[in-house]
Amino acid sequence: MEYYNRIICVTYEDLTSGENAIMTRGGLKSLLRRNPKWQIQQGCRGKYVLIDYYALPLRYRQKFEAQYGKPEQILKEKEVKATLVFDEAARTVYAGYRYDKGTEKDVSLPEELIEEYTINASVLNILLERYNDCRAYRKARGGSTRGVWDIVVETSENLRETYRHTLPANPARLREKMNLYKKEGYMSLISGKVGNRSATIITEEAGRLIIALKRCKTPVYTNRQLLEEFNRRAIEKGWKPLKSQLALTQFLDRPEIKPLWLDAVIGELAAHQLYSRKNTTVPASVRDALWYGDGTKLNLYYKALEGGRTVIRTLNVYEVMDAYSEVFLGFHISETEDYEAQYHAYRMAVQTAGCKPYELVSDNQGGHKKLQSQDFFKKICRVYRTTAPYSGQSKTIESAFGRFQAEVLHQDWRFTGCNITAKGPYARPDMEFIRANVDKLYTLEELKQAYIEARNTWNEAKHPLTGVSRMEMYQTSVNPQTEPITPEEMADVFWLYTDKPSTYTSSGLKVTIKGRTLVYEVYGGNGRPDHEFLRNNNGRQFLVQYDPYDDRAVNLYTVDASGGRRFARVAKPKFKVHRALQDQVAGDQAFIRAEIEANRQDRLERQAAARAIELEFGMTPEQMGLNRPKLAGINMRDEEVRREVDRRVEKYSRSPIPLTPGAIGKAISQAMYDPTTGKVEFDERRAVGKL
Repeated sequence: MEYYNRIICVTYEDLTSGENAIMTRGGLKSLLRRNPKWQIQQGCRGKYVLIDYYALPLRYRQKFEAQYGKPEQILKEKEVKATLVFDEAARTVYAGYRYDKGTEKDVSLPEELIEEYTINASVLNILLERYNDCRAYRKARGGSTRGVWDIVVETSENLRETYRHTLPANPARLREKMNLYKKEGYMSLISGKVGNRSATIITEEAGRLIIALKRCKTPVYTNRQLLEEFNRRAIEKGWKPLKSQLALTQFLDRPEIKPLWLDAVIGELAAHQLYSRKNTTVPASVRDALWYGDGTKLNLYYKALEGGRTVIRTLNVYEVMDAYSEVFLGFHISETEDYEAQYHAYRMAVQTAGCKPYELVSDNQGGHKKLQSQDFFKKICRVYRTTAPYSGQSKTIESAFGRFQAEVLHQDWRFTGCNITAKGPYARPDMEFIRANVDKLYTLEELKQAYIEARNTWNEAKHPLTGVSRMEMYQTSVNPQTEPITPEEMADVFWLYTDKPSTYTSSGLKVTIKGRTLVYEVYGGNGRPDHEFLRNNNGRQFLVQYDPYDDRAVNLYTVDASGGRRFARVAKPKFKVHRALQDQVAGDQAFIRAEIEANRQDRLERQAAARAIELEFGMTPEQMGLNRPKLAGINMRDEEVRREVDRRVEKYSRSPIPLTPGAIGKAISQAMYDPTTGKVEFDERRAVGKL
């Protein structure tokens, strides 16, 4: 049994070995096949299977605890045994050690080396005891001893955080150090550099060979192997071989030599960050001169219900910060850092500030690229730029996040801990306490409210440079080069476009926004549906611009062949009337009757326009000796329908109005008045006779 990533885990041996086994090996395998997520670590390449103890069914946990006790108590007892006890005998040995240093005789070790060697010896004592206990425990249970070294290495790293020992972090080198300590005792920890008076000379050519061997990838040499290989080649070349590994390491650690091989060992990026010069910058002088936007983990745990179990979860938060005052202006909480989270955070920041920043800086992640492709950032600031890739130290907001975590969020017992590089007592969470109080964790809504309160605490706290409240700094500062943002600009910047056009039909325009399907319609100045717009645009596709915060109106745009957008109309949610008379309210019947009449007029208009075209080219059914079908569903007598359509046909087939005085006079001279019908008609034969 052990912790793995702060999860209590058991092994096959813990559950299936011994006379009083909790379950059979076959039964456990069957459980894990059905529930593969219970395996926290797979068994392969020298690793052993680790199983989440609290994922096991209750009956097995009860049986285990009745036989061995509570898992937390077992692990706590192990941790107590691993508590460091300083080896006073080691301190006595190192304090009394003497060596020669050049012409000086009987030189004692410096106090810092005595302290370092004493701590290392004390830690090695604990590691050896832990190693022996684990081996004995697993053998007594009939289990494998593989993986014991993983426990030893983990213990070593835990003690490193607390006591700052300098034992190797590499498992293989740590094993070598422990084996040497068992053979030679305290003296094995004294560095060979102490009292060394040799001055081995490495020529330029030999040095280049050493650097080349250090950079070699096939094979990769340790310093000991590198020394052997160098000496072998040195003998072949007639050079003087090196007598000690110390001379080799001293050469490799020279400031002018180390940059020539370090990138091949730790990676070029890590070496670049170590050796490249860093600029010292002056902070922004006024508010809104520079904003930073970045996403990070929201460092508070909350509870969620999954599969009938209460589980511990975390979320991400995207923050926008004013660099001058360190005020957090806008944020958005979500499961992932995507373009939607960034959009909402920047919108809140602009609304909070009441203006657009002069400069905006963010990293170059995928969400930013999508917003950048839509010219989003160009609209909300004068200058937009991204930080240099893999250069977190260049973002002031990273430092602010770290201090926000350490100064504010850590006060909540639900704190997840700081980022992975942080050190100190608040850098890691107390998972044992958190698991014991899962039911008291925040719900999702409570988490959001707690985070808002934490942000307010940060904004109202004193700025480290001025001693004035961050919010007071922000509110009292004036930036003459920023302009207030208008409602029109807010719409232009923060209203979004749908990915695909939607079709306007007789039922309105359906648009799906974030999984919700809404229906819109264009209305006229009288508040009634615009039937003329419907007649001209039924079946036309429109790109929809919408406000994610308000669905009471959308803008419709047509898109030309080149991709250009042209504004058409504003559409509003479609008006609904009750179908049942009992449910109808005042005005419903009047609306229905008005729409029935409007639809009737639309039919007559369509028929008139179409028949005028038929008549113009002599293609009406009547001209061909055929009968025209009646208009079904029109509540008018046939003769009334005919006269109404004819009247409108006359309007559509009327000749164009002459524009010049001469043309108007010619038209009058060619016209004849019919007293029987009261109409003025045009006599084509008379007009031809005048030619």
